[in-house]
Amino acid sequence: MRWGKVIDQDRCIGCHACSVACKSENDVPLGSFRTWVKQVEKGVFPDVRRHFAVLRCNQCEDAPCVQICPTAAMFRRKDGIVDFDPEVCIGCKSCIQACPYDAIYMDPRSSTAAKCNFCAHRIEVGLEPACVTACPETALVVGDLDDPLSKISQIVSRQGVSVRKPELGTRPKVFYKGADESVLRPDAAFRPVEGMWGRGRVLPQADGARAAPGGRAAAAVVAYDVPREGAPWGWKISAYLLAKGVGAGTLMVAGLLALLAGRLPGAPLGSGPAGSWLLADRAPAALPAIVALVFLGVTTGFLVGDLRRPDRFLLILTRPQWGSWLVRGTFCILAAVAVALVWAALALFRSAGTSAGEARLLGALAIASGIAASGYTAFLLGQARGRAFWQSPLLLPHLVVQAFAAGSAALIVLAPALSAGGLARLESTLASFLLGAIVLDSLAIAGDLLSHVGPEDARAAARAVTRGRFRDLFLVAVLARVGAAALLAGHFAVAAAMPQGASAALPLAALAGAFTLVGLGAWEHAYVLAGQEPPLS
Repeated sequence: MRWGKVIDQDRCIGCHACSVACKSENDVPLGSFRTWVKQVEKGVFPDVRRHFAVLRCNQCEDAPCVQICPTAAMFRRKDGIVDFDPEVCIGCKSCIQACPYDAIYMDPRSSTAAKCNFCAHRIEVGLEPACVTACPETALVVGDLDDPLSKISQIVSRQGVSVRKPELGTRPKVFYKGADESVLRPDAAFRPVEGMWGRGRVLPQADGARAAPGGRAAAAVVAYDVPREGAPWGWKISAYLLAKGVGAGTLMVAGLLALLAGRLPGAPLGSGPAGSWLLADRAPAALPAIVALVFLGVTTGFLVGDLRRPDRFLLILTRPQWGSWLVRGTFCILAAVAVALVWAALALFRSAGTSAGEARLLGALAIASGIAASGYTAFLLGQARGRAFWQSPLLLPHLVVQAFAAGSAALIVLAPALSAGGLARLESTLASFLLGAIVLDSLAIAGDLLSHVGPEDARAAARAVTRGRFRDLFLVAVLARVGAAALLAGHFAVAAAMPQGASAALPLAALAGAFTLVGLGAWEHAYVLAGQEPPLS
């Protein structure tokens, strides 16, 4: 049994009866929609025609919202209906980002996700969905797609039907008959500042919505649509990315220094005969771990603070849906916290010092846990299949490089407190790390902005960064990186001119670290917001 639906736009008269019935049957709050009608005017006066389509949840076979939900609040029933359980939803809004069809909204009363669930409560008692019974033209057909004799199976197999965004591989079970692509494809129609139904924000013009000859009008213009969720993730998610980068990056950089401790020129030994310079003195040795713990704690604070139901956060641990990278990422962060705690405990409370072998083992664990904590977000954003800009294959290495840059920047500011006598060499090592990370990060950003040659959504988001709404943030990110690189070059020049060490160059190195963190923060914010800029419906 697989429930499906056909929407016959050849019969539909755009009366909104289905929307009204849905609102009434499911008590959908004002301003939210499970079913809505989108209208597009296409052509050039006087040859203009209005097209419309009924939009809703597509009941996907491979539902992205189910995959990303950390508590299985979104789930697929045995009969194929994608349903939701508001009692276990934590309000993370990941499902909104995952849905390519803009079908999920946050219920303002319960602060949980909601959407069309095929009127499952009616299906279970033998009734059809409310929208089907309310349609005056029988334009909505529901039935079992597994039954070859059912009416819906005959329509799907014998008549020309289409689905929304088939290229994403979600295998929708809502089929459209006679719908124009200008209403099914969000990038096929221009969205003006003002329309018949009020004032709205300008959205990026799509390649498929070019101006008509002579500039008289757009070939396809959205005439009516309902307000959607907009950008569910805002500054808290941007701040979470930056804080996580600092915490995880500090572990990675400190771990690498521990691995290289025996080969660092001028590095003093610890209290033991084979002690590591980094774990020699209690307070300086514990500092990287303390910094990591603080920023990973801040990361968790931003994540919990962004939830609509923060009181349910522990459900991620008590009833995890292991396919979600939000769950896996939580355990990646916990692993990094555990490594940092062990590091701090050994540095602060072990009077005998730490052997070189133990230091290198701890360094390897710090690097591995730092990579996991910084890189898991690439897989989480990969599950947000509705956002094409976040689907870059470069995202995983980019996030790791960004974290390494953030960790290098944080530690170079703290270099005087970390040094056990080799300040000049420690600064030079961290400055080399930071400069290399800045170069790689800049190349990755260029790849993010230039590699999107496929989906229009991704190209529109890239345009919004380079010359659209987020141009100022992008400019700050670029200038901060250029400034940091210039300061590091000055640091190396001063260090080379001072045979007694580079202490006089410390302000340059510390300032470069500060510039780097500002640039990383600006890019993260632009990246998060731009990915949510293109409309999904």
